[in-house]
Amino acid sequence: MRTASSPRRFVLGITGASGAAYALRVLELLLEADCEVHLVVTEYGRQLLADEAGVTRIELEHLLPHCFGSEAPPVGLVRRSSALPADLWRSRLVIHPNKNVGAVIASGSFLHDGMVIVPCSSTSMGAIASGSGSNLLARAAAVTLKEQRRLILCHRETPLNLIDIENMRTLTLAGAIVCPTNPGLYLLPRSVAEIVDFIAGKVLDLLEVEHGLATRWKPHTQ
Repeated sequence: MRTASSPRRFVLGITGASGAAYALRVLELLLEADCEVHLVVTEYGRQLLADEAGVTRIELEHLLPHCFGSEAPPVGLVRRSSALPADLWRSRLVIHPNKNVGAVIASGSFLHDGMVIVPCSSTSMGAIASGSGSNLLARAAAVTLKEQRRLILCHRETPLNLIDIENMRTLTLAGAIVCPTNPGLYLLPRSVAEIVDFIAGKVLDLLEVEHGLATRWKPHTQ
């Protein structure tokens, strides 16, 4: 049972659509905000992390090595100027195998503050829209909708076909939020990291998690 002093708790899913930097930045920011994160990565999500970020093991020090000063950050991320509290972060990150459909996040009695899938492939989006519970990610998403908790799908693939559009419509009607990884350029980003931060900041805004990223539009002074 959660108490008023318990940290906010979120489920984070990673699938095989391109955009590993988005996922890793969201993970980093949620942990930095003292949130408890329950992570589930699909098989293609593992391949994505390996191909785009060099992550070969789904463990904290491999997912965010740049936060602990051990390796250069993946493209789109920035090395932290000081080491972060690994023991504290490790206690806040719970990793669930995608094949374990009996994991706690597949139960409606598991209380959390929202689930985000970033990046979200068309395949995973279709599975969730159809109510498939063949893996933990899809089942956790279905439970999130059933319990009327916030579900955010950061779809990345383009262009869209009619199946994608209908799946987005179905999920939106069911209560999900479709948040494509389309960065705004009005902030005049100067690096890939700033583009990644734009999307990560949008996700945290939707989860109602405070952050210090300069990602919100402000009118130019005349």
